[in-house]
Amino acid sequence: MMKAIRAVRALGPIDARGIQRDPLLRWLVVYPVFLALVIRWGVPALAARLEGRYDFDLSGYYVLLMSFLVELLPILTGMVVGFLLLDQKDDGTLTALRVTPLTRAGYLAYRLTMPMAVSVVMTLAVFPIAGLVRVAPGPLLLMALGSAPLAPLFALLLGAFAGNKVEGFALGKASGVLFIPPVLAYFVDPPWQWAFGLMPTYWPVKAFWVQQAGGRGYPAYLLVGAAYQALLLVPLLRRFDRVMQG
Repeated sequence: MMKAIRAVRALGPIDARGIQRDPLLRWLVVYPVFLALVIRWGVPALAARLEGRYDFDLSGYYVLLMSFLVELLPILTGMVVGFLLLDQKDDGTLTALRVTPLTRAGYLAYRLTMPMAVSVVMTLAVFPIAGLVRVAPGPLLLMALGSAPLAPLFALLLGAFAGNKVEGFALGKASGVLFIPPVLAYFVDPPWQWAFGLMPTYWPVKAFWVQQAGGRGYPAYLLVGAAYQALLLVPLLRRFDRVMQG
């Protein structure tokens, strides 16, 4: 515990300064709240317009729209952390860590746990703001915990495979395809829907659909998803560790 506190004290201020000096990262930090406000006020207005003009009931897709946040919020958190890693790579900070009291294991533990913690807090805060569908505090906390591993997964993906921020930005844009399969899965019935389970973003989204439909088995989907995400983290962590060692 003391090592974790020391890691947060040592690296937290560095991360905060990195976010403060970068306009893109500052925008990514506030973007979830902006998006939640757009969803809260803009979607009902759009739904009323579509129903009045085209007799189309958009409210039937509110669960699908809100499930988008389940995957988006941890990935945005991971994107911020991933760009911080690339900043530190460019600045040579990762190399400098070798001569600090902070161990490599401590640094990697910080990079795994901090994005997950921030992702959980962000999910708990943003969902009630968006508010298209009601999620009780208990299930919402489980959703936040179940999708949180997506944050370090995306952060390490950028840190391990992008050589600099330009490449990281391109990789981040290309990773937008991760959002598409869960949306398509919504319109596909089992057993074909399980094919989308190859995407780590599918499981927490599926859990959200099951919970909103009143199914009590949604924690099982979260557990499967978290286990799969943890499995994918292992090779990314090893590759990022090699990047740190130069």
